[in-house]
Amino acid sequence: MRISSSSTTPSGKDIEAIDALFQNAGLVRSLRGKAGARSLSVRFERAAPEELSRPAPVPRLALNGVQWIPVAAWNKRPWLWHGFSTRKGGLSRAYCPDDAPGELNLGFTADDSREAVTANRRLLAEAVTADPATPLITVRQIHSSLIHRAVAADSLRERPWKADGILTDEPGLLLGVQTADCIPVLVADRKQRAVAAFHAGWRGTVKRIVEAGIGRMRLEFGSRPEDLVAAIGPGVGACCYAVGEEVLSAFESQFHYARELFREVYSTDPIRNKYPMLFLTQRAPGHSPIGPSLHLDLVEANRRQLLDAGLKPRAIQVVGGCTNCQTELFFSHRASQGHAGRMLAVIGIFATASK
Repeated sequence: MRISSSSTTPSGKDIEAIDALFQNAGLVRSLRGKAGARSLSVRFERAAPEELSRPAPVPRLALNGVQWIPVAAWNKRPWLWHGFSTRKGGLSRAYCPDDAPGELNLGFTADDSREAVTANRRLLAEAVTADPATPLITVRQIHSSLIHRAVAADSLRERPWKADGILTDEPGLLLGVQTADCIPVLVADRKQRAVAAFHAGWRGTVKRIVEAGIGRMRLEFGSRPEDLVAAIGPGVGACCYAVGEEVLSAFESQFHYARELFREVYSTDPIRNKYPMLFLTQRAPGHSPIGPSLHLDLVEANRRQLLDAGLKPRAIQVVGGCTNCQTELFFSHRASQGHAGRMLAVIGIFATASK
């Protein structure tokens, strides 16, 4: 583009042309002569938080008081144990008011007693499998793409294996991954009778933990993608998951569809919108309570990985529920500013099931 040579000052048409170039590049021109900045509104669709919220299903109440969420579409598979825990039911007192009933914290956190968590895990196993003695095998999660094949002896280990995915074809074992905002994904092979559970925070999602896990099932069990069914459980929703541009950059470096996973979200609080100066903070972009902020849909990100791994759209169930804005039902690390219990997503093969 050439600026008019008749004057050293750009004309109106020149400025319009410059603005068009900036817009195509995702930038905005500063009226004070400063360097251009990213313009999120140019690159992402806008949405209100309530437009992105996925309601949680009504939990099932077990005879022992545990409230948990089964996958409705899987209830006709008697060989398959599965479910997503909530915070309701249990013996933990660490994360509830003194006058509230006990809660189902399933993580060995610093604030809760090991005895209470162990008892809670037995309660969940009883709710899902009808037997509190069912071995429950978990992993030490490190936001990786590591995947462990579980065997019965793992239930006797003092320290679990480091991994963020766990799979097996041995009947009688209940596999679990812990969450308190991250996305849990359960997968089952209808033909080979093999199962897997994956813990997918944003780092694990960028590392393709779910996509790698499907590949591992193909390698270990001869699973075919067309025989697999998957369920994506409760986690922080796009309605609440504000992130910084470093997360956007990480996703853009890995996925050609990365921008389809993000939305520009504005606060719908009328007080914040009318008096924004009252809510200014020094927090990084994407982490401030006033809009616009960049929000990531981790559920959709993992659904896309399942599709890329070969699963059919109808084979993928999205359970729903946002841990951050439905704290009466779920633990949330974000909503509680780090003072939270843990939930478990569990899956297993009925002990007498045969292929």
